[in-house]
Parts: sequence; C-alpha cells; structure tokens
Amino acid sequence: MKRILIVAPHADDETLGCGGSILKHVEQGDDVTWLLATNMSISSGFNEKQIRDREEVIQQVAGRFKVSRTIDLGLPPAKLDTFSKSELIQLFSEKIKILQPDVIYVPFRNDAHSDHECVFDAVLASIKPFRCPSVCRVLAYETISETDYGFKPEDTGFKPNAYVDISQHLQKKLEILQLYGTEIDEFPFPRSIKAVEALARVRGSQCNRKAAEAFMLIREIT
Repeated sequence: MKRILIVAPHADDETLGCGGSILKHVEQGDDVTWLLATNMSISSGFNEKQIRDREEVIQQVAGRFKVSRTIDLGLPPAKLDTFSKSELIQLFSEKIKILQPDVIYVPFRNDAHSDHECVFDAVLASIKPFRCPSVCRVLAYETISETDYGFKPEDTGFKPNAYVDISQHLQKKLEILQLYGTEIDEFPFPRSIKAVEALARVRGSQCNRKAAEAFMLIREIT
C-alpha cells in the first residue's frame, strides 16, 4: 500500500487533473489523502448558502472517490499570493510531515491561476528529500482551462512525460465531475463533460490507451 497525497488549490482541480488516477489508487488499495488548499468563507466574500452547498459537494466528491481522508486548509481562494512563501510552506509542511506520503500530485506551476503556482512552490519547498525522505514520486497534473491558458514568457508549456491509463475509470471521473454543478457548463465551455472526455481521449491516444491522464514527472527516487 502506498500513501498518496492529492494537492488541489481549489475543489474540482483534483477531479479535472487526476480524478481517474485517484480512482485507480483507491482501487489498488492505496491510502489516499485529498488536501484542499482553499475553500469558501464569509471573510472571503461568500454567503452562508454558497459555503454550505460547497461543503456538501466536497463531502459527496470525497465519498465517491472513497479517499481515506480530506484535509481543508481553508485559505481564501484567488488570494494565496497575498501570503508570504514562508507562511504557505509552513502550512503545507505541517500536514506533509504527518502524512509522510510516498507519491504527491500537484498542479502545474505555470497554470494561469496564481493559486496553482503558489501551491506548487509551497509543496515543492516542503518536500526537499533531506526533509521529507518518504516522497519518492511527484507528478504535476494539468487542469483544463488553467494549464492551457498559462502564457508566461519563460514557460515552455505542459509537456507530459508520464501517463496513467484511466480507460476503466473515465466514466466515473466524469460522473464525479458533474457533482460540481456550478463549475461546469455545456460544450464548448472548457470545463464541460465533453471537453474533459475529449482531453482524456487525446491523452490516451498519446500512450496507446483508450483514455489517460497526463502528467509531468517532477521527481522520482527509486
């Protein structure tokens, strides 16, 4: 059994980027933790109904994935760049030291959303091999509507070099994604069921599978 840590800046990133991989890990008997960096709160401008509805969705998603645990840091969405790097590193380090994961999934650093960059940097700073020797594999996932809109001058783009066959898990991934009713819409909206399935098919064709999720391998220690 492996200890898997899924780090999501926002609820739905985990499903979009590695939902099929989560299902596969759970099926294989791995211990999967879903670490959610941000969430809705009154102080960040959301009303009680929005907060209540989102909490219900998160519980439903966690239940469908059958993750071992969900950790919510409760940070304000779209405001992670207002925190110092040391503050974010401390928050993630505390959780990672307790969890001692073998494999970590993180968002791609050059995604359009600044929260994704902040989360990537904080996690990578927290898992230097001499500080967190349990981590033997780190994968960056793509988030449709974020990864494909990141246009930083120094960015060479998301170039996957690792794939996970999700042919047997794609349908359930799409069903779970539908729980995020306010975050998805009809095609050609990027976060639509049709678009997410299309991406899975394209990634599958790149590795000779019917459907796949693609990643950039950031670190591997064998």
